[in-house]
Amino acid sequence: MNRPALLLALVIALPSGSCAPRARPLSGAPTPARLPAAELPAGHQRMLFRWQFRDGDVLARGEGVARVAAPDSVRLDLFLDGGLGGGYAVVIGDQIFAPGGDAIRRYLPPAPLLWATLGRLAVPDAADTTARVDGDVLRADIGSRPTWRVTFDGARLARLERIEDGRLVESVERRDGGAVRYEHPLSQRVLTLDITGTEKASDFDAAIWRH
Repeated sequence: MNRPALLLALVIALPSGSCAPRARPLSGAPTPARLPAAELPAGHQRMLFRWQFRDGDVLARGEGVARVAAPDSVRLDLFLDGGLGGGYAVVIGDQIFAPGGDAIRRYLPPAPLLWATLGRLAVPDAADTTARVDGDVLRADIGSRPTWRVTFDGARLARLERIEDGRLVESVERRDGGAVRYEHPLSQRVLTLDITGTEKASDFDAAIWRH
């Protein structure tokens, strides 16, 4: 696989010395911590998307495809515009495999946030979960060190944040219309996905999961 251009385009800049922003208090009225089911649709599906990655002055964009297999597997293929290269990652459970080097793995979100881009909630269970509701919006803080703050708009997983020591470290936001945004404020890294199509698929060739 041709990867030199992708490796060059996805160079990771050193984090700045600024601090991550403080997380706001959990808002809404207290409610029992019963969260909607946030799982991958049964079976297999194929998702097409446009992607863009920014890290300071570094910018890369292109097309991608996600082959998703419930309950917890996905292969992501990314292609740079202009036929300048590509790469892939395989995610199974909480493990991310990126054969051929760290070019893709280093800028993808950690597994819980990556799963959130696809609408799946995959953070550790915690007895100290607290939840608040505001109309159709349900927010919950799960665990501590880190705290995972999840926001549901009705039954839809709309946002997942990782909070450490009261500061927002990174987040995924899923908007109506298929727009997804991952952000790491401290390093100024931003990855956006614009999902352009989703279709059901038959069983995938077992070869796509090799890593």
